Amino acid sequence: MAEQFLDTDALVDAVADAEFDRTPAVVANAHITGLSVARALDAHGVPVIAVDRMADGVAYPSDAIDFAGEVRYPLDDPQGFADDLAAIADAAGEVVAFGCMDEWVHGFADAGVENVHLPWENHVSVLDKTRLYRRAEELGVPYPETYFPAETDPDAAAEELGFPLVIKPARKREGEEAIGSNVVEVATSEELYDVLEAADAAGVEVMLQEKVNIATGKDRSLASYVPAEGEPLAVVGNAAVRFPLEFGTSCLVETVDAPEIEARALSVIEDAGYQGISESEFVYDQDREEYVLLDINTRPWKWISLPVSIGANLPYAAYADTVGEAFEPGEIDDGRWVYLRDYLTLLASEETFWDVLDTEDWVSLVSGAFEESGDLTTGVYRPSDPAPVAQLLDTEFTDREYYCSC
Repeated sequence: MAEQFLDTDALVDAVADAEFDRTPAVVANAHITGLSVARALDAHGVPVIAVDRMADGVAYPSDAIDFAGEVRYPLDDPQGFADDLAAIADAAGEVVAFGCMDEWVHGFADAGVENVHLPWENHVSVLDKTRLYRRAEELGVPYPETYFPAETDPDAAAEELGFPLVIKPARKREGEEAIGSNVVEVATSEELYDVLEAADAAGVEVMLQEKVNIATGKDRSLASYVPAEGEPLAVVGNAAVRFPLEFGTSCLVETVDAPEIEARALSVIEDAGYQGISESEFVYDQDREEYVLLDINTRPWKWISLPVSIGANLPYAAYADTVGEAFEPGEIDDGRWVYLRDYLTLLASEETFWDVLDTEDWVSLVSGAFEESGDLTTGVYRPSDPAPVAQLLDTEFTDREYYCSC
């Protein structure tokens, strides 16, 4: 357990003083997803160094994390981040990197530090939505109707799409910094040009896209690890509950049997030459009456502890391949995942939402029995590792803020 969140110099000194019998993993950022990755790696005895730009994420107090500390933020200071990363890697000897948000993925890759090993390749080929949708078009994988301002006059595109329409950045986090969100809905031409001007001023590439008539609760996402050699390790999940309900982040996810989704997602991933962990997101378009591809996240994501809990430990599979260890996943079961903070908020505040967990589920959660048996796991809450929940409560009821799109 990391006893405290250290400044950069103290973190480097602490890592230099440590003795590692295996290559440590550096996980960024130190929040919900980073916590799940750390727990997945710690289950196989991998030392974990969690880094972030601030100490308010939920992950760093976890028993799964050996050291935690501050680094410069790659969106604000890419060279500073590269320098901090190099210092940590030199102190450890070598590290394996796990980026849990897009900017950390790009930051690790762009830093180019020799003794920082990346358990992925060719991420830009699918993380950039412009390339993603062009590849989907070539492969015949359905995706929302999309226009690029560099190729089509925005007024002509708006006429084809109709209002309201959505504007998306080619690169998610850079777009969020420039236009306030990774998906902006606009209802008028004036709103359209306001967003386009903001994106242009920031040098951010965007696209205009139809607002898909989404069937709520029918999402499908492929959670996968595609190795350089061998068969992909893959599980399909359904975000059965989101917070907020229609367009929010995943709140309760359950595994489903959807071979057509797996085939479509892997066709894009493999055509792009991407190797590594990813989440391929599909929604059901009620007008088309079929699933359309929205995004492929070439990194761990919020509910990655679901596949881990049912036998598909994607982070460790990626780590093992990178350092040359053997890993056999074995049989993969069905399962569910819940992020209790958002789920309980829905129960308390949304009159239209009815509890989909039963009494047995709640007994398992409250008692902690879910950690040892059953088909249910959680995003943060673990009685065996309570400090992250205490950190979450501490930040939830104070004026301290921590940004994470998860």
